[in-house]
Amino acid sequence: MLADKHILLIVGGGIAAFKSLDLVRRLRDRGARVTPVLTSAGAQFVTPLSLSALAASKLYQELFDLNDEAEMGHIELSRSADLIVVAPATADLMAKMAGGMANDLASTLLLATDKRVLIAPSMNVRMWEHAATRRNLATLQSDGILVVGPNEGDMACGEYGPGRMAEVFEIIDAIDTALADGPLKGKHVLVTSGPTHEPIDPVRYIANRSSGVQGTAIAKAMMALGAKVTFVTGPADVAPPSSADVIQVQTAQEMLAAVKAAKPADAAIFAAAVADWHVVNAGVRKIKKDGNGLPALEFAENPDILATVSQMTEGRPRLVVGFAAETDDVIANATSKRKRKGCDWIVANDVSPETGIMGGSENAVTLISDAGAEAWPRMGKMAVATQLAKRIAEAIA
Repeated sequence: MLADKHILLIVGGGIAAFKSLDLVRRLRDRGARVTPVLTSAGAQFVTPLSLSALAASKLYQELFDLNDEAEMGHIELSRSADLIVVAPATADLMAKMAGGMANDLASTLLLATDKRVLIAPSMNVRMWEHAATRRNLATLQSDGILVVGPNEGDMACGEYGPGRMAEVFEIIDAIDTALADGPLKGKHVLVTSGPTHEPIDPVRYIANRSSGVQGTAIAKAMMALGAKVTFVTGPADVAPPSSADVIQVQTAQEMLAAVKAAKPADAAIFAAAVADWHVVNAGVRKIKKDGNGLPALEFAENPDILATVSQMTEGRPRLVVGFAAETDDVIANATSKRKRKGCDWIVANDVSPETGIMGGSENAVTLISDAGAEAWPRMGKMAVATQLAKRIAEAIA
């Protein structure tokens, strides 16, 4: 994906700048060419020599460099790359970008470029949550700036919360997506993932063992082929793909509403393990043991999200793919489910405890369609996602 791609990397002034050194190394390992731009504040955290040496490239720092500017170097720099990445993107840099300022080399490059820009914000939690930063972020996103992170965690300042720069592998995933020019470019794909949590009371809920690993892998594989992905996820064990449009939900009702709001889509992949029932008489307070026996819970069926979308008369995606997690008669049950729901494909798998598939790192699936049942060998969930994404691309590209 990154072979022969040219990345212009702007390193801002934050403690997370040390991660930029690893980012450069890993981008080059993947075949990318990296040209570093170091701000004056960034130079307080990493040295020009270390950044230039790892990039095996000239490093740029000054706007008014006589040699570079004799040929309008800042304009050339801003146009020659395939993608501009700002990591870390400090609150100051984000404010300059949102305000259209150009008083140093980095901000001038960002204002003069005609290429896509990806930022990885990094700052103190209070700075990230400040109303000014929120306004600047909204402005940048409306301008088409891509954003990865930030994550939540311990800060160098001793505080805890959102503001940590995304990890290097997350930034590289976002770069892959930004540069994707595959068969699904221009297509919108909807992916659901993870379990749903149906409340019994404010502290208890009904759920299942879904980890969200397979759904997340599918979203990444679709983006790697160029698709724009809306990712609707329940409370999963894994982080959602950073470059997708992520919508986090709790219940089946919330997931259905999010799915409807995400239309239109060219394809929809329903990998979420949605609870079949919810508790009608869920408690508004924690249910206590009071010596009068077990509480009487009343259940009702949840909406059937797969069937609802599959049977739409208007706005139905061209391809609707469901998942069937079965513990017995896998092919027969999945084939019946496909016909009953009205979807185009069903990805069936055996989730019996002895398979280790539910919540594990591998999967063994059978793709069921009009053409019949096609068994795939057991493989990692990312490999399953990649193979499924290629088949979807062949069907809708």
